[in-house]
Amino acid sequence: MTQPVDPASVRHCVVAVARDGARFLVIRRGPTVRAPGKICFPGGHVEPGESELDAIVRECREEIALAVEPRECVWRSLSPWGAALAWWTVDIVDASPPVPHPVEVSEILWLSAAEMLDDPTLLEGNRTFIEAVVMGRLRV
Repeated sequence: MTQPVDPASVRHCVVAVARDGARFLVIRRGPTVRAPGKICFPGGHVEPGESELDAIVRECREEIALAVEPRECVWRSLSPWGAALAWWTVDIVDASPPVPHPVEVSEILWLSAAEMLDDPTLLEGNRTFIEAVVMGRLRV
């Protein structure tokens, strides 16, 4: 039996969805973070008093050293570990190449939706998101 989630204990997180044509900017998670080695979109927790917009900008700067401009929240979901996720499309406003955070990110990749879906290391919630994009249920 599933236990109800206490709304006060839910962690709020943001996910940054950046595209370059048919490719998405994704990361491979570092070995010491939750879901190590999994491919997913960059993102992380929203700090107390912080807006989702500010969190997206901060997380992209911290994880991959990129300046981004949030555009639109396109989806909301709940992770298997109970985090409330807000999926935001973002524009990269920095011409510098992304740089992985040495602990949180082991690799930065640009992958098509098909490449992501073919990868067995894709984080399951990201698979659901990409499937919705491919099926036309989400526009990003």
